[in-house]
Amino acid sequence: MIEKVKETARLGNESSAFDGRVLLGLDRLRLNPVSQRHVVSGSRAGVWLIGCEPADETARYCRECGAMGRVRSSWRRRLAHTPVGQHAVHLLVRVRRYECVACARSWTDDLTHIADGGRRLTDAAVWWAAAEVVLKSKSVLACAHDLHCSWGALNRAVLEKGVNVLAADPRRLDGVESIGVNENVWRHTRTGNRYVTVIVDLTPRRTGRPARLLDMVEGRSEKAFARWLEERPRSFRDGVREVAMDAFAGYRKAAARQVPRAVEILDPFHIVKLAGDRLTAVRCRLQREATGRRGRRDDPLYKGRRNLLKTARLRTDKQQARIDLLLSDPANKPLALAHGAYQKIIDCYAQEDRGKGRGMMAELIESLAVRGAAPGCPELATLGRTLKRRMTDVLAFFDHPHGTNGPTEAINGRLETLRGIALGFRNLDNYITRSLLHTGGFRQAIQAHL
Repeated sequence: MIEKVKETARLGNESSAFDGRVLLGLDRLRLNPVSQRHVVSGSRAGVWLIGCEPADETARYCRECGAMGRVRSSWRRRLAHTPVGQHAVHLLVRVRRYECVACARSWTDDLTHIADGGRRLTDAAVWWAAAEVVLKSKSVLACAHDLHCSWGALNRAVLEKGVNVLAADPRRLDGVESIGVNENVWRHTRTGNRYVTVIVDLTPRRTGRPARLLDMVEGRSEKAFARWLEERPRSFRDGVREVAMDAFAGYRKAAARQVPRAVEILDPFHIVKLAGDRLTAVRCRLQREATGRRGRRDDPLYKGRRNLLKTARLRTDKQQARIDLLLSDPANKPLALAHGAYQKIIDCYAQEDRGKGRGMMAELIESLAVRGAAPGCPELATLGRTLKRRMTDVLAFFDHPHGTNGPTEAINGRLETLRGIALGFRNLDNYITRSLLHTGGFRQAIQAHL
């Protein structure tokens, strides 16, 4: 084995005579270069026009009788190829039409291995653009400038590869045992549906690998998520063991109906956010009751709005002193109750012993659900009823440590970045395909085609 590695390293270090055909990858395309011309165009370094002819001599022979045909006519087909540095490369391929004198048949050179159908880019150029878009987070427009081709032609080619080669692979659903579901805003408009439901595979997190986007459907409703689950194979639904979600009841109902064996998990992020929203509601109510208006810069309640939501152990001494002074005011007793419940929820999730954290959370939920447990603080009573109603789902996190929607929120963040790179999307199908390319776990699959 060691000798084989040494031999491979030796061969890799050997140099050979310069061959432009190999440099441009024309040997893999089975093309012979016959001419070259450099054209200065636009703000880029220019375009190299490489005249080529097919190297396959067997194309001359008739497929019926085997006789050699003669060239009846020919034309040039221009194909954008992978760039060299800042220079775009276009191949001017001579496509010949043959005719057989013996059987009166005609045919042309087959270029499907270079570019499918009537596409204006080589397969190598499309995979290069896909790698730039996915691996380097470039926009399709920037890649189109590098290739010196139109945005529409390149975008269609990249999306076609994404749909037909990557996302259409039926093996993508194999081994999925834990999924996360959340909503995402794909466009900021006044009209039309702005939301999509994002479904993420959380199974790889068990082995330390990143989560991946499984699919995205229009709308954020029970019907949308249930329809997606129903359209998946029975084997997929039977294999799902965990469904992480937020407090939206629609996702819970859809999961209970389509994957009844799966454990429904309310992840910590949404529970802490829910408690934080109740704390903020109490602060705003006390502010209005005390001043008759919204908070202003010099108001103590307004000044402490950020520190109230900060984990207690992460505050500085100065910040903690301000919070203690604020909560010591008898008029702010409801705020002290809500703040104490908020910090206790954070402490439950911070426990290294999950059994202890589960017990603390169960005790807290039971105490908040008792009638009259939070006098003068209806917001905290509402929180207690919500947690009591979803208590099983809240406590399920402590029994299933990998069932958190944190990776789902991380993917949502990457989708925000994608929309920024593309300067927004108007076509939902385009957005879904681009999202799958960026966060669907296709990086290794794309690298295999380079």
